[in-house]
Amino acid sequence: METLECINTRRSIRKFKSEAVSHETIDSIITAASMAPSWKNTQITRYHIIEAPDLLNEIADHCVLGFEHNRELIKGAPQLVVVSMIEKRCGYEKDGSFTTSKEDRWEMFDAGIASQTFCLAAHDLGVGTVILGIFDEDQVAKAIALPEGQKVAALIAMGYPDQECQAPKRKTVEELVQYL
Repeated sequence: METLECINTRRSIRKFKSEAVSHETIDSIITAASMAPSWKNTQITRYHIIEAPDLLNEIADHCVLGFEHNRELIKGAPQLVVVSMIEKRCGYEKDGSFTTSKEDRWEMFDAGIASQTFCLAAHDLGVGTVILGIFDEDQVAKAIALPEGQKVAALIAMGYPDQECQAPKRKTVEELVQYL
């Protein structure tokens, strides 16, 4: 698939077939996602693939802040990716001070770039994804025994699509750009 076609046809998938994505395919997706740029090439993003039904249910039932839509979505996905990031590397100088006024927000920026790259690579390989943002970071970290020094950035429900989605209306280029 060509790059622009991949970008233009990727959709957030919320209904999945029960078939799990193979580890080989996931490894290919992560190989592509590892090419995402990061602050001073720190490569802080990590991927934790949840496949165990009991752990999927625990996250769905106890970690989504009562948001029923995410609960049902996670329960309907064969796999859930917990995207984490190593703390205190992006936006920092070697002495521990911040490089810019954005301070440590570069961590989330880098995890976001990597997550979008993950989703585009998945789409290219026929795998559907949706990035979830409503969850309790501490509860998810506890549920998966996240290593110290990392924090949860996002959840990505993943599987083979069991729906076709149309593109939602997009703003025009004129609404989005300002040439100075």
